[in-house]
Amino acid sequence: MSLTFNGYGVWAIYRFEMARALRTIWQSLVTPVITTSLYFVVFGSAIGSRMTEIDGVPYGAFIVPGLIMLSLFTQSIFNASFGIYFPKFTGTIYELLSAPVSPLEIVLAYVGAAATKSAVLGLIILATASLFVPLQILHPVEMLAFLILISTTFSLFGFIIGIWADGFEQLQMIPMLVVTPLTFLGGSFYSIDMLPEAWRTVTLFNPLVYLISGFRWTFYGSGDVGIGISLGATLGFLVICLVIVGWIFRTGYRLKN
Repeated sequence: MSLTFNGYGVWAIYRFEMARALRTIWQSLVTPVITTSLYFVVFGSAIGSRMTEIDGVPYGAFIVPGLIMLSLFTQSIFNASFGIYFPKFTGTIYELLSAPVSPLEIVLAYVGAAATKSAVLGLIILATASLFVPLQILHPVEMLAFLILISTTFSLFGFIIGIWADGFEQLQMIPMLVVTPLTFLGGSFYSIDMLPEAWRTVTLFNPLVYLISGFRWTFYGSGDVGIGISLGATLGFLVICLVIVGWIFRTGYRLKN
């Protein structure tokens, strides 16, 4: 087996996946932006008028990191899972597996494209939010790093779901029934310090709390948990996804049957 990196093959898959996003521009970009605007109308105006500040941050600005994470989680999973599931559905996965591209190159292409689309979407939502509320980003470099790290991590998670899924319904099951509820319960629109002590303890078992808190820290310098713990939790999830993806290609799980 050649150890030469097939950059052309990676670029071809990456470019194809990015072109698919452009063909579905309404679903990929416009719909999330409209959804974000509606969240601001409902949460920012209706609730924000009664809840002025949280930790010294105006409520409308406080929910911006949570809104970005809500879209980032679901869109990263959807982009990556559909990207790898569609070749399985059409049968072209066998051509991909027999092509002169390694498993690493396949993952780089599909996950890279999904993470790029999700990160761009996050920046667009950030720009949209700035039209509604004044934003302050205390740590812009760390914010971009967190955005890319979380996009990559959840794109890997979506890649795993795309390999595991047997139908289009399963592609939607985990994002809609697991990730979205955990995001809402993870402090997207409130601080978990506002919860009673018992519920706060339960909430700390929600892994998305640490990701949302870390991303909010990059904006305002404070979060529900320490930034070191948030970064460690994000990197831990990334490592787990990498191990699972490695196992999938080593065993051929749902790739060769």
